[in-house]
Amino acid sequence: MSRASSFAGVILAAGESTRMGQDKALLPWPPETSGRPPSNETFLSSAIQSLSLTTDFVIVVAGKNESTLAPVVYASGASIVVNPDPDRGQFSSLQIGLREVLNRGRDAAVITLVDRPPVGPQTIQLLRGTFESAATNTWAVVPEFSGKHGHPYIAGRELIEAFLQAPTTASAREIEHQHRDHIHYVAVDDPFVAMNINTPAEYAALAPKSL
Repeated sequence: MSRASSFAGVILAAGESTRMGQDKALLPWPPETSGRPPSNETFLSSAIQSLSLTTDFVIVVAGKNESTLAPVVYASGASIVVNPDPDRGQFSSLQIGLREVLNRGRDAAVITLVDRPPVGPQTIQLLRGTFESAATNTWAVVPEFSGKHGHPYIAGRELIEAFLQAPTTASAREIEHQHRDHIHYVAVDDPFVAMNINTPAEYAALAPKSL
């Protein structure tokens, strides 16, 4: 039986980017390269655009960086919610974003992190199509590339509720593992799903891949 879900996008962007030395959300995307004009887009604006294609709206969870992210968020047509204590960890930001999803009447979320290049639209369409055609006992669809699970992933109402009922000290991975019989993993041909960018060297290495 197919599912008729209404989707929201959630981007977790409350981290302090200490290893990068600057907010990863505002890094230019694609990276600047010699002989190429600088990009007006960032990891954050590109992620919003990517999720906007397949969701009703996009929520960005910010932390102490709210004032610097807000202009990008609003210019890109998204909404912002604030984690008042981002030091509690990424899972607390996820819970804040998902509460807003439910408060705004949606029952599924496409969730991603801001510290990575945006995946291609065909990847999100594949994930969404897989979720919509899955059996009702499927709580989430998670992409897999070269044996690594990644983002964005789709969480249905059941997994959203499991996330919200968990303590703030938990992690999304722990909750997913507890309910792995309800998680559907789908292979994708998109290396960006499994790529985390944490340092200047990792960001610089993206330039040839983004051409």
